[in-house]
Amino acid sequence: MTTKINLALQGGGVHGAFTWGVLDRLLEESEIEIAAITGTSAGAMNAAAFKSGYLKDGNAGARETLDWFWEQIGAVNDPWFSDWLSAMAPTIPSLASAIEASPAYMAFDMANRMTSPYVFGSMLRNPLERVVRQLQFDKVCDRHGPELYIGATNVRTGKVRVFTGEEISTDVLLASACLPTLFQAVEIDDPKTGRTEAYWDGGYTGNPALFPLYQPHLPRDIMIVNINPLVRDEVPTDSQSIQNRINEISFNASLLGEIRSIAFVKRLLAEGVLKSGTKKDVHLHMVSDDALMNDLNVATKTIPVPVILTRLKDAGRDAMDGFLSRHAADLGERSTVDLTALFA
Repeated sequence: MTTKINLALQGGGVHGAFTWGVLDRLLEESEIEIAAITGTSAGAMNAAAFKSGYLKDGNAGARETLDWFWEQIGAVNDPWFSDWLSAMAPTIPSLASAIEASPAYMAFDMANRMTSPYVFGSMLRNPLERVVRQLQFDKVCDRHGPELYIGATNVRTGKVRVFTGEEISTDVLLASACLPTLFQAVEIDDPKTGRTEAYWDGGYTGNPALFPLYQPHLPRDIMIVNINPLVRDEVPTDSQSIQNRINEISFNASLLGEIRSIAFVKRLLAEGVLKSGTKKDVHLHMVSDDALMNDLNVATKTIPVPVILTRLKDAGRDAMDGFLSRHAADLGERSTVDLTALFA
């Protein structure tokens, strides 16, 4: 019997390789079908690669395209630099520290803090563009296969804009991943308003947006792949760690707000305040590895070192494997997230 679920894929830069691993393991399960995917930033990239490959050759095609996509991301770096890091710093914490302390990253970080992306005019382009353009958008936008919902932040209104179907394009994916301190806002024509709107990373307003998945025709189960740690026990004291934690908190805020709303609706339904069927009683699941993400830092989000990508993928596979061993039977039946504990 096939169980249908929805996926909600967070953004978090290079750490999205963890989601690659999660999806790679999930796609080994022939009895689980993905009905819809909502994604932001790296989550949007994973979603588009997933669907592009899925419509080409089912689960095997989705795995192949995800592998191709992340191999392309890793190829952005100098292989000598990656090999040196791998040899000199074999553990995740030491790799993260080595990247953060590298002269190249420190120069990049300083330039990022002191200059606006608009200083460079049209010369500054998102390096992801050359990879994203190679995706088969006829398949990404196809009405068959999983429904896709891609979130970006409207700079003018400060609201989330969710793109779907034929609206999705290279520019939409780049808008969803547009960090305003690194890249100029991505401009997209809005036929509803007749205006050209500017967009930043969707993580500021929906990381990812869950509300598209509440539609009646979609299954009740939503599996969130979380790559921004909810908890860090140590209080950050250096400037980079402080900025990193600010980023994590802000990029989790919208998601936690939507989960709190789900918890509220579930309580009203359970108490009979809301009549059954008037609101969707969502089954919520979460796959994450906060311990791993606590060992990483803001540098590993922006520098796609192949050895880090590989270890993130492996960790994602392990996390999904652990979830399935504990909760495969719960899919389609009940939530596996303890909402009371989450907001305690």
